[in-house]
Amino acid sequence: MARQADITGLFSLCSILLYLTVSTAGAGIPSSPVLQEERLSAIDGIADNAVREGKTPGAVVIIGNQGRIVYRKAFGYRALEPKKVPMTEDTIFDLASLTKTIATATAIMQLSEQGKLDIEAPVYRYWPAFKANNKKGITVRQLLTHYSGLRPDLKFKPRWSGYRTAMRKIVAERPVLPPGSCFIYSDINFEILGELVRLVSGKPLDVYSAEHIFGPMGMKDSGFKPSPGLRERIAPTQYRKNKMLEGEPHDPSCYFMGGVAGHAGLFSTADDLSLFAQMLLNGGSANGVRILKPLTVKEMTLPQSPSHGKNLRGFGWDIEAPFASNRDDLFQEGAYGHLGYTGTALWIDPVTKTYIIVLTNRVHPDGKGNVKELRAQIKKTVSDAIGPLMGNRALSYGYRAQTQPPKMLN
Repeated sequence: MARQADITGLFSLCSILLYLTVSTAGAGIPSSPVLQEERLSAIDGIADNAVREGKTPGAVVIIGNQGRIVYRKAFGYRALEPKKVPMTEDTIFDLASLTKTIATATAIMQLSEQGKLDIEAPVYRYWPAFKANNKKGITVRQLLTHYSGLRPDLKFKPRWSGYRTAMRKIVAERPVLPPGSCFIYSDINFEILGELVRLVSGKPLDVYSAEHIFGPMGMKDSGFKPSPGLRERIAPTQYRKNKMLEGEPHDPSCYFMGGVAGHAGLFSTADDLSLFAQMLLNGGSANGVRILKPLTVKEMTLPQSPSHGKNLRGFGWDIEAPFASNRDDLFQEGAYGHLGYTGTALWIDPVTKTYIIVLTNRVHPDGKGNVKELRAQIKKTVSDAIGPLMGNRALSYGYRAQTQPPKMLN
């Protein structure tokens, strides 16, 4: 099936290429900015303050630039209860919604590359029972961009448990809005995508991801349902039924589904995520292994949501302006990222070849932590260190500054 003609990302890419051709002919192309660790030293105080103020027990922060890690530090504590344990750089975190991008979206795009799954196809082509209750028109694309019209999550009452039970509940779901009409951030979307991975590949999402993503990349500490041998390195989250969650998903739906779901359940370290981020910056390859094709990476990370939508979404990713001190003056296209409810964050900027990883367990031990300011301050520190993107410098990265917008082709 042909790609949709009116896709925001397609027009953005065309405009970038047109503007580059016209505006940089004959001009010298400057090199990308190179970050130095000393310019990121303010992150130490930012993270220490967040710990001291009780915003989070601790954090691990990694900043990568130009193919190398330029900043890597741990702060505070991995655990406060039942006893204090210092945070270490190799701490394993419950990634929560980062599961959507790291595991599920990557798996879906691999299956698309192999011709086993069509992004434009209706979901019921692969899961016939799904079309019940007015869901026949929902496509894989709409799930990936959160334009399916489905509500944010499954109901927890009456209490249920089991993966198959969750799938039956999804079949019983009815869209709250017409598919494609409006952005609704929905865990159900990625629960469905996780099931599509199983149906199309013949392997559950955890097994598929281990064999086709984590294993080939050398992400040795990444996976669902961590083994007991890794428990001593896992950052705990909250109590559930008087038991501290440590290696079990904090997300209720994923917990009830048995620990494996398309929207949550993945555990990993900052070092493993740095491998994943660099893979995307490399155009889909890592350690001599190709995980995704370069064109697939571009498709995932350019705007793919409807042109009428206010929320720019790639395939799984949230779209942002590139890291630069003047990022508020730039178009919201270039960088991409995702957050996790437990306090995790990953941002990647192919414009400046930079990534930011901030992992916390801010929900430990009572769910009252807040790392919104911590994340914003770290991102600002990195952007300030990179400096402004203007004129030919911005254009040389394949990006357009808002001060000089290209003309769109009719």
